[in-house]
Amino acid sequence: MKLIKKMIAVLAFVPVFALANEGGYPLDHAENRTTDLAALQNGAKLFVNYCLNCHSASAMRYNRLRDIGLTNEQIKDNLLFTGEKVGDLMKNTMAPKDAKAWFGAVPPDLSVIARSKASEAGSGADWLYTYLRTYYKDDSRPTGWNNLVFPNVGMPHVLWELQGVRNAKFVEQEDPHEHGKTVHTFAGFETVTPGKLKEAEFDSEVTDLVAYLQWMGEPAQNDRKRLGVFVLLFLAGLSVLAWRLNASYWKEVK
Repeated sequence: MKLIKKMIAVLAFVPVFALANEGGYPLDHAENRTTDLAALQNGAKLFVNYCLNCHSASAMRYNRLRDIGLTNEQIKDNLLFTGEKVGDLMKNTMAPKDAKAWFGAVPPDLSVIARSKASEAGSGADWLYTYLRTYYKDDSRPTGWNNLVFPNVGMPHVLWELQGVRNAKFVEQEDPHEHGKTVHTFAGFETVTPGKLKEAEFDSEVTDLVAYLQWMGEPAQNDRKRLGVFVLLFLAGLSVLAWRLNASYWKEVK
């Protein structure tokens, strides 16, 4: 009985926690580029340059990037900056206590982040794609940034130089569910300072980064899907053969 009560308490807590961390902003669809080696290579470059400074990917080794077409020399020359070896795990050098002091919490490991963010609202790739593109300037926050998908997030906008600086416009609208009340509704972005990239170019870069995060969560996923097609075709052929053998057997019995 005590175990059942504990399980009910945990289940009751989960939705509250999820709502407290999610902004309810609709997710945009992320193009799947996990089979595009050029996109994955660009995504790996973006990941190392913009994400690996604070986050780790402790389930991934640098030499696994050979699976997306990179050689050991290319990995050494372009993706290793602080004395790591090609066979090392993709970890950052930030001390956990420093990370907690600066951001309020230790940045999560990103090895399977694309898989962990999947929900009924969309895939994990959709969540990441929308999240990375909906930062806006907010001087009330310690980092100076806020996010529509993850309100009051502790992570600053690391891609701001590429996207630029934007303000979010909000308006008060009548609450459709409760007469006499108003709700704070997002009404669009306003560019303060343009970034290095145009909007379409920035979206494409984020798509590459998200594709890499997807691939990193399961590097063998494309092989698994291709093998699955052959398995299904084999089972379909076997089913037809078994059906015809069964018909032939019972024909002789009759």
